[in-house]
Amino acid sequence: MITLYIIIGVVVVIIGLIVFAYAKQYRKVGPNEVLIISGGRKRTVEEDGQKIQVGYRILIGGGGFVNPFTESAQVLPLETYTVSIKTPEVLTTRGVHIIAEAAAQVKVASNEKAIRRAAEQFLSTGATGIKEVTEHILEGFIRSSIGSMTVEDIFQKRDAFAEQVRKNSQHDFERMGLELLSFNLGDISDTQGYLEALGQPRIAQVKRDSAIAQAETERDTVIKSAQARQEGDVVRFEVETEIASASRDYELKKSEFQTDINTRKAKSDSAYDLERHKQAASLKRAEYETRLIEKESAIKVEEQEIKRRDLELEATVKKPSEARKYQVVTEAEAEKFRLAAEAEGRAAAQKAEGLAEVEVKKAAGISRIEYTRKLGIAEADAMSAKADAYQSYNEAAVYQMLMEKLPELARAISEPMSRIDKMIVIDGGDGKGATHLTRQVAEVIAQLPTVVESLSGIDLKDIISKVVKKKE
Repeated sequence: MITLYIIIGVVVVIIGLIVFAYAKQYRKVGPNEVLIISGGRKRTVEEDGQKIQVGYRILIGGGGFVNPFTESAQVLPLETYTVSIKTPEVLTTRGVHIIAEAAAQVKVASNEKAIRRAAEQFLSTGATGIKEVTEHILEGFIRSSIGSMTVEDIFQKRDAFAEQVRKNSQHDFERMGLELLSFNLGDISDTQGYLEALGQPRIAQVKRDSAIAQAETERDTVIKSAQARQEGDVVRFEVETEIASASRDYELKKSEFQTDINTRKAKSDSAYDLERHKQAASLKRAEYETRLIEKESAIKVEEQEIKRRDLELEATVKKPSEARKYQVVTEAEAEKFRLAAEAEGRAAAQKAEGLAEVEVKKAAGISRIEYTRKLGIAEADAMSAKADAYQSYNEAAVYQMLMEKLPELARAISEPMSRIDKMIVIDGGDGKGATHLTRQVAEVIAQLPTVVESLSGIDLKDIISKVVKKKE
């Protein structure tokens, strides 16, 4: 079993190594590069109408697998290179020695035929080889073109010179698989001073023409300046005259306008004062009316307040007083009926006793006159008792009612104090702090007779004093 696991592990490792080797041999290049894979079987390609066999294959951008046993891969760049060329002294067609400087951009052409040619010549040297070869080729054609032209033609026809170099070198670049993208002639110089002397006549001519033109310009300037001053003086005098006339007209018009303005302003001020007084009078009248309305509103509010207070007094004082009065009257009527019944009972009893006594006396032989007198006395006593009962009824009833209501009044007075959760009494040092509270309660209760008298007209003190005197 262990041997089987070892075999499986070895197989897996071998497969992994194969996959790793395969992945490592997969080569990739960018769009600015060419992958050239050499080795393997030969391939037939067509070039210049002939079929030839080559032992490599070309991949422009992308990637491909390289057989590690039979193939090798190399990269050829397709980038653009800038090459600077400076020639030594070269003779022109008239024997003048000049030095030329130029710049060119070159790259490997993108077609397969040019790539094969460039690969055959620059695959090992790369960019360095391309730049060196380009510099030598262009230097030779620049020298050739300079030898066929004059200095003046080179200066004046730079584009024609550059086009001639490009045209002459194009065939050589194609044979090497290269493409000349651009060529520009830079500076031209010499060590003999020819170029400097070449410009001297023109410079002298230009200076002469410049001096003549400057003199003529100065002359014309003086002439035109004098004419302009003369014309300017004339125009200035005319303008000053017109200005003086316009100033005079302006002052006249200004004086007229100012007079009109003052007149209109005076009228406006008078109208303004009149309107201001009218507005002030209207404002005062409006203020008076506003104050009058406010006073009328205040009177109405006071009247409503008086009505409200009357209603409140009727609801809180008069109605409760009438209710209490009705209660007192009803209770007094009930007490009156009770006392009357008791008095009638007592009178009937006394009458019965008198009759019995009369009967007894009569039976005993008392005379008719004594019987009549006794009967009259009994009836008079009964009537007197009933009158006393009626006379003492109101005060007693009121006294009893007030005695029953006094505890309720005392409880109502002390009820706010019963709602106090916590009370702190501060003693001033004389020991009267706690007694001061009970004294205040007693003083409030002592004011009850006055309050009852002011609300109902009943004098409690007078009633109590009368009751006490009767008991004595």
